[in-house]
Amino acid sequence: MRPALRAGLLPVWRNRDTLQIGVNPRRAMALSGIGTSAAVLTLLDGSRDWTAIIEAAGQAGVPAEAAQRVLGLLAGAGALAESAARPLSALPADQRGRLAPELATASLAYGDSDGGARTLARRRAACVRVHGAGRVGSGLASLLAAAGIGRIVIEDAEITRPQDLTPAGLSLAELDLPRAAGTARAIRRIAPEVRTGDSAVQPDLVVLAEVSDPEPAAVLVRERIPHLVVTAAEAVGVVGPLVSPGRSACLRCLDLARAERDPAWPLILAQVAGSRPEPQACDTVLAAAAGALAAAQVLLFIDTGHPGQAVTNGTLELAVPDWQWRRRTWRPEPRCTCGAAPHGMTDN
Repeated sequence: MRPALRAGLLPVWRNRDTLQIGVNPRRAMALSGIGTSAAVLTLLDGSRDWTAIIEAAGQAGVPAEAAQRVLGLLAGAGALAESAARPLSALPADQRGRLAPELATASLAYGDSDGGARTLARRRAACVRVHGAGRVGSGLASLLAAAGIGRIVIEDAEITRPQDLTPAGLSLAELDLPRAAGTARAIRRIAPEVRTGDSAVQPDLVVLAEVSDPEPAAVLVRERIPHLVVTAAEAVGVVGPLVSPGRSACLRCLDLARAERDPAWPLILAQVAGSRPEPQACDTVLAAAAGALAAAQVLLFIDTGHPGQAVTNGTLELAVPDWQWRRRTWRPEPRCTCGAAPHGMTDN
């Protein structure tokens, strides 16, 4: 191991003898007794192994015992990690600077000692399929590409319109193209592994972005493919549920629950399927917020192999103008054929 101070944490002195690694209380750790052995910190750049650090510290006037103690304190506090230089060096030059913050964040978020290398490898090996390349889906796909997802497949039969020009970066030259093609062309500037309509690629996760037709979700349940739903309309953004077929509530579970509360819901649902109002009440900020949170849930699933608790049997909803996310719980329905509800389960 070639240890380095965990990337993204700023070392600051609390007094002449106490070093604090990080500033935010959620991440910060204070180490007392560093004192004159602080020279060891300058050697933690990822270029030396443990033995070489001890030797270099001795040349700087820090006794081996003191250097060992500092390294032990840092390691025990979780302030050391493998340098990110090695996983970054394997990337094309134009991706290294962009993905360095991804590794630093992953290393802090998950506490990995490899500097985020495992997380980056999982992302680069992953395939995410995005149905819907409108205001929400285009931004979401762009974020996933920038975060290092290796393969993104975009599906959308509609034509790109001026109102689809969101932070995803579509240009006027890409109008009059199918939305999937326009979005893919824009995203290829940062991620070459973007395809359109490649159904031969088995996805790790599918995102249904503003898809009002229930059939794609039903197919995904039958094929046992995890999928996340994100919508933004009527000035409300909704992220979730993330459906693990047979294990968590699916979209039909949600519709059955709504129908129990509102007998008119099946009639309303039949009219909504495959249609939407124009113009859509989803401004740029709402589209970006919904897309960003959905992208975060996708990354959590890819990084850990497990869906986030917030969108498992639940949805996160953001209404304009209060801009406050709220969670709504949805239980698997015993009447649904998806199999997520335990046998014999009944509502209390």
